[in-house]
Amino acid sequence: MIYRFLRITFILAGLALLFPVTGTAETPLPIIHEPEGEGVKCVEPEDVMRRDHMNFILHQRDETMYEGIRTSKYSFAECINCHVQPDDNGKIASVDTKEHFCNGCHEYAAVTIDCFECHADRPQKFIDRGGKSASLQNELHQIPSTNEDMGGELK
Repeated sequence: MIYRFLRITFILAGLALLFPVTGTAETPLPIIHEPEGEGVKCVEPEDVMRRDHMNFILHQRDETMYEGIRTSKYSFAECINCHVQPDDNGKIASVDTKEHFCNGCHEYAAVTIDCFECHADRPQKFIDRGGKSASLQNELHQIPSTNEDMGGELK
C-alpha cells in the first residue's frame, strides 16, 4: 500500500516538473511612447486614451468626412506626429513592427487595425516624397483651372 502511494507521489511530482511555472510570471505590457517635446502632453489622460481612443478617432473621422469639420484635437495625423518618433539610429518603426506606437498595443491585444491602408504610419515630416509636396491642397492647385488648359470647352 505504501509503495503504491509513493509511486503515485513520484509520478505526480514528475508531471509537475514537466510543466513550467507560469503563475508567478507577469505578461509585460507594451511600451507606450510618450509625446515628444517640452510641455507636450496627450489630449486625454493615458487611461482614457487606452480605453476610448478608437471612439475619438471614429468620431473625428465622421466629423471630417461627413461634416467637413477638421480639428486637430483627436486628429489621427496628430497622434502619429506626436507618438511615432525616430529611434536612436534615426529610423522610424514601420507599422508592421512591435516598435510602432500603434502596433505594439494592437498586437498585444490581438486587434487588427486597417488605418494604415489609407493613412501614413509615420509623421508627414519624415516621409520622403522626392521633392514633391505632401499637401493635397498644393496638388489641387496644379490641376489646370481653365478650359483652354484642358483642350477647350467642357461638355
